[in-house]
Amino acid sequence: MKRVLLKLSGEALAGDKKFGFDEATVTVVANQVKQLVDQGIEVGIVIGGGNFWRGRTSETIDRTKADQIGMLATVMNCIYVSEIFRSVGMKTNVLTPFECGSFTKLFSKDRANKYFEKGMVVFFAGGTGHPYFSTDTATVLRAIEIEADVILLAKAIDGVYDSDPKTNPDAKRYDEVSIQEVIDKQLAVVDLTASILSMENKMPMYVFGLNEENSIVKAISGDFNGTKVTV
Repeated sequence: MKRVLLKLSGEALAGDKKFGFDEATVTVVANQVKQLVDQGIEVGIVIGGGNFWRGRTSETIDRTKADQIGMLATVMNCIYVSEIFRSVGMKTNVLTPFECGSFTKLFSKDRANKYFEKGMVVFFAGGTGHPYFSTDTATVLRAIEIEADVILLAKAIDGVYDSDPKTNPDAKRYDEVSIQEVIDKQLAVVDLTASILSMENKMPMYVFGLNEENSIVKAISGDFNGTKVTV
């Protein structure tokens, strides 16, 4: 495996605090990603914004504006996490689909590839740059654009279930499931737009719990405890 795209949920980075950043949690992630980089694997990262903003729960704010706030939340997350990554010895760069002054660089595939060649971890912040598209969709889109081998979905839940394990104690976890079945049964691995994009472009996903010990490294090494979403 040469290149992967890791999706981190904003909520997972907040740890037990449920809001903002938990440095200890992010440092654990950084140390795992460093193991991949040290093996020569190129790592791109997308981070959600849910530790700061859940705009769709507010009826007062226009949807487009709410989504723009969410995009900026992901920029804050990527700048923060990239600094923690640097503190453990990695080189990083943050790309956005819109200008952020000197905070980030503007995304292009060529620029991303140039950074990968230099051994950098590349953060894709700001979603797709458009409202009505989630960071799930941004994740699949960037993975396709950079020709990643697989998407690593590090979530608060340890895989894909046939129903919500929070409300159904008898929910069964899949070891492997096709993206077609995910769409047909609406299993909510990623949203529907992202699922169809993944299916059409044959982009596989590994879904696992971020909080499990060494889960990111295990997803690559084969000692995998989660769900493989096949294409």
